[in-house]
Amino acid sequence: MTKKSDNIAEYILSMWQMEDLVRAYQDDATLEQNQFLMEIKNMMLSEGIMPAGHTQLTMIAIEEMQDIHTELYDKDAQYRAAWIQLRPALTVLKSKTDDPTMSDIEMCLTFLYEIMLLRLQKREISAETLAIQHQVSSVLRFIALAYHANLTEEDM
Repeated sequence: MTKKSDNIAEYILSMWQMEDLVRAYQDDATLEQNQFLMEIKNMMLSEGIMPAGHTQLTMIAIEEMQDIHTELYDKDAQYRAAWIQLRPALTVLKSKTDDPTMSDIEMCLTFLYEIMLLRLQKREISAETLAIQHQVSSVLRFIALAYHANLTEEDM
């Protein structure tokens, strides 16, 4: 499991995978043998998100990424250029979602998670989708590096 302090984007994607794992095996006795998964299950139950949704831990991390995105967009010309280049593809991706209130950063993470699921299913991924994946990954890498750079030793 990726630590949030190592790469916040990978941490969120890993947590989403754990949430899906808990949903798939919530009634399986072997789940009870893993303390980490049981903690996630208990969080999901207490937050009422067992059927769908994400834990507050991941939603807070997404908000942190969104804040860093805003800061980078305002202050870093290289990041701003990468974001502007991604914007048309992001608009298309957001038009295909059921949640019009989803933040841009959450949309990027959702897109990468869907790519991961396609790969696990050994499904074909178009060249166009892979090109968008590269753009999204580049933008999220900027954010993850900025997040990591801003951590104090206590955060690590």
